[in-house]
Amino acid sequence: MRAKGSLPLRTVTWNIHKGIGGLDRRYRLERIAVVLEAIDADLVLLQEVDEGAPRSRRDRQVDRLGDTLGLAHRAFHANHHLKEGRYGNALLSRWPLEQVENIDLTVPLKKRRGSLHARLTVVDGARRARLWVHNVHLGLAGFERKMQLRKIFEWQHRHRCPHDTTVLIGGDLNDVWGTLGPQVLEPEGFSGLATRPYTFPAARPLRPLDAMFVKGPARITRGRIWTKSPAEVASDHLPLVVSLRVR
Repeated sequence: MRAKGSLPLRTVTWNIHKGIGGLDRRYRLERIAVVLEAIDADLVLLQEVDEGAPRSRRDRQVDRLGDTLGLAHRAFHANHHLKEGRYGNALLSRWPLEQVENIDLTVPLKKRRGSLHARLTVVDGARRARLWVHNVHLGLAGFERKMQLRKIFEWQHRHRCPHDTTVLIGGDLNDVWGTLGPQVLEPEGFSGLATRPYTFPAARPLRPLDAMFVKGPARITRGRIWTKSPAEVASDHLPLVVSLRVR
């Protein structure tokens, strides 16, 4: 039964591995585009997105994918700078992205990390709902990931997120053992999928590295791994598709 006045929202989070296949190691961004076209999400969270790097033909991938998908509203922030080019997180949306900001989540002596944040209004006819989204690629160490999530909570507190606004945190959490939900996110009021789907490695998933959590007037109605070809060869991760209803 649908919640009264709630709006449907289809999201996907995917570490696209710069468009380089997890098995053949070939750069084929068109495979990423084919998968995303089939998923047809309203809001797309991508990690390991290249810009100006020789390994990816110096493409600005956020624009190539956005143009193919017909999603005009985009944001990109590079957390890592290479000798030539850079890579980081990207957002694609059916609705305008407002107040886009990268939140520095870097822990001293660890690799640079960030949360690409944006605010948007989900629209369905005359109905509207506000959403704050954080697209993250967390660190490899357990203590590091917990510190990074707490940095997001502190940022939310400083910016006084309204209680009637849905907050979404999604991306590559590198959460090998699936502990961040019960230990860190759920105590802060976030909820996720009842069972964490395995997303890595794409050819034979063994780890639930990617996830999505929501807080506020929203609920997750469905979550699944997208396995239709060419998803299993397009990246070293599989896409996680999550459907929400936002009040």
